[in-house]
Amino acid sequence: MNTKKIVITGGPGTGKSSIINKLKSRGFVCYDEISREITLQARKDGIEQLFLTEPLLFSEKLLKGRTQQFKDAIKEDKNLVFLDRGLPDVLAYMDYIGDNYPDRFIETCKLYAYDYVFVLAPWQEIFTSDSERYENFEQAIEIHHHLLETYMRFGYQLIDVPFETIEKRTDFVLEVLNL
Repeated sequence: MNTKKIVITGGPGTGKSSIINKLKSRGFVCYDEISREITLQARKDGIEQLFLTEPLLFSEKLLKGRTQQFKDAIKEDKNLVFLDRGLPDVLAYMDYIGDNYPDRFIETCKLYAYDYVFVLAPWQEIFTSDSERYENFEQAIEIHHHLLETYMRFGYQLIDVPFETIEKRTDFVLEVLNL
């Protein structure tokens, strides 16, 4: 089966996980964002904010985890799988902080291509910070621009998800996919 891999991306606090959770509740196969679990594991190991203290190590872990998610998605016996963020997000965040990364990061993004990429823009009304999210709204806007640039650099046609209720945003994604 040729499983379609669909990314839901956007800066922090844009509603990605809410849409993923709504898709799950409707019976779709969805893979959660893995950066929170990496952050929480680092805290258990005594590092408060791994991305800020060791961005390359954090990004290595993300790249490995998202590559595994991609490989797992291929094995699903479903027509499509939704992913909360994709591999190019790793590069976008590294570009955002101005850090270098190995060429294999780029090669990985070229090797594992997604079928659709839905983008959620920063939205002040729903933006909140929490213990794993260190960015403020202005930083979320800057990250959003890096995400757009990075995905377009890899040739993706980005689909903007409108500002609406979670229900309507989820419906929009499904309508675009003719579901």
